[in-house]
Amino acid sequence: MTPKRTSTSAAPAMPQAAIRKLVADSVVAALEAQAATMANTNNTNRNTRPREAPVTRKCSYKEFMSYQPFNFKGTEGVVSLIRWFERTKSVFSCSNCTEDCKVKFAIGTLTEEALSWWNSFAQPIGIEKAYKITWSEFKKLLIKKYCPQTEVKKMEDEFYNLTVKGNDLKTYVRRFQELAVLCLFMMPNYEKLMEVFIGGLPKSIEGNATASKPQTLEEAITMTQRLMDQVTKHNSVQGTNDHKRKFDDRRTFNNNNY
Repeated sequence: MTPKRTSTSAAPAMPQAAIRKLVADSVVAALEAQAATMANTNNTNRNTRPREAPVTRKCSYKEFMSYQPFNFKGTEGVVSLIRWFERTKSVFSCSNCTEDCKVKFAIGTLTEEALSWWNSFAQPIGIEKAYKITWSEFKKLLIKKYCPQTEVKKMEDEFYNLTVKGNDLKTYVRRFQELAVLCLFMMPNYEKLMEVFIGGLPKSIEGNATASKPQTLEEAITMTQRLMDQVTKHNSVQGTNDHKRKFDDRRTFNNNNY
């Protein structure tokens, strides 16, 4: 039997256009895969890289002064010095003043006698060295200079013996706050502060004020004003009733005599 002939015809050739498209598609797919791999790598590195701490912006002297710090002359007394401390501290906070600039900027608010005192302190050691003292050290120098113990003792005695005169709570509160600025700075004890404030109130409201246990001086002042208003209102009503009672008694007496 004659064996079957095997076909040896070649497969039809792929058109050149199809070949070019296939190559182009392969290249695009490869590039997309590479781009995806690089993106994943970058994300991984970004997530594992430690975050850099934000750089603190340094306050300028112009910005510090824009918050209107108080001036200190050196002749206003102890309370004014303490108020200057508090105001300057507040401006430091608002302006984000760095520690190394605090003394230098604060010097710009000294005038007259206080400025002369600073110059006499800075000249012997040099201005740059003088600027390098800390804010805490600077405050101690000012306290030593402008807070004589005799004046401090006098004001402390007034503070611990201050009382409300009549119903004039407003004057009492204003003077108490002035003296408290000094006493809190020299001896910060808030419980003692509340005790002294309540101890200076009239006996008619002192017990209620103590029982209320205010947590802040502002709360104590608000609560005290409310209690004083209640007492004043009660006394006013009581006075009106007493007057009416006396009038009725007088009218009854007159009617009985006719």
